[in-house]
Amino acid sequence: MSAMATYEKPRIDWVDYAKGFCIIMVVMMHSTLGVEAAAGKESWMHYFVAFAKPFRMPDFFLISGLFLARVIDRNWRDYLDKKVVHFFYFYVLWVTIQFVFKAPGFLAQGGVINVAQQYMLAFVEPFGTLWFIYILPVFFVATKLTKRIPPLAIFAVAAVLEIAPIHTGWIMIDEFAARFVYFFAGYWLASYIFGFAAGVQKAPGFALLGLLVWAVVNGVLVFAGYGDLPFISLALGFVGAAAIVATAALLANVNWFALLRYAGENSIVVYLAFFLPMAATRAALLKTGVIPDLGTVALIVTAMGVIAPLVFHAIVRGTRFDFLFVRPAAFQLRSTRKAPLQPAE
Repeated sequence: MSAMATYEKPRIDWVDYAKGFCIIMVVMMHSTLGVEAAAGKESWMHYFVAFAKPFRMPDFFLISGLFLARVIDRNWRDYLDKKVVHFFYFYVLWVTIQFVFKAPGFLAQGGVINVAQQYMLAFVEPFGTLWFIYILPVFFVATKLTKRIPPLAIFAVAAVLEIAPIHTGWIMIDEFAARFVYFFAGYWLASYIFGFAAGVQKAPGFALLGLLVWAVVNGVLVFAGYGDLPFISLALGFVGAAAIVATAALLANVNWFALLRYAGENSIVVYLAFFLPMAATRAALLKTGVIPDLGTVALIVTAMGVIAPLVFHAIVRGTRFDFLFVRPAAFQLRSTRKAPLQPAE
């Protein structure tokens, strides 16, 4: 009962902590791999990225499905407004913004026609770092369409798709197969996940011991090269997601690292806007060579990729540039006056 009461609250600290972990891990991956690709060699940050690979996106999608039960029974117009149009608006806006910076390269490669083709292709194949908010509406619609099917059957099919594994080269097909099982589990098992978090908060010592065991097992399997194998990847995804939930619940208990919680509360802000400060910081540090250690460079790039969007969001909030992170009424299906920022739930 207490877990379900928590489920009804508008904001839940441990969920924001978990989303904070998710978005930082995503920025860390792009920042580290970008630095290493530009420098032509790996850094010590590569080990952190590799360690997080099995659970980085599974946890993000599991958390994204947690609150779906609140809205899944709404009429289709309201549902599509909240779960499809909302994300489509931000995708179109930010893919266009990103394209402004990418267009010169496309122009040099193939002229104006190539620029137009690449832009149109972005609406078929997700562009750059934005694939997450492209595929979320697909998950939302798929879950509502299959609501009358026994959830265990949906989960079983989704698990089989993840285990397969499927590699067609098309992001939407491959990522749907690999990630839908975690999103659906977040929706279907939400009450158990909230109960698990509550249990962790009541037994922090036992939880810390479990996290230690998990970290060792995850690290051994990943660095031994087994992390991507069928069945193992599915298990590591779910156990790793549970570990992040447990860690977030423990942090919420003591209310440490407020910036992490704030980043999670505004995870969509970071996700949409991190590409530019990340790329600019990477270019500046590598060009000047002021910091010779690549791992430190990747760490700084990661920090800038997280902090700069949050600062920018604070600056534009309530101004005429609010449309960058808040969907205007003109782009709503419903008759509400203004849609508040909705984290990637």
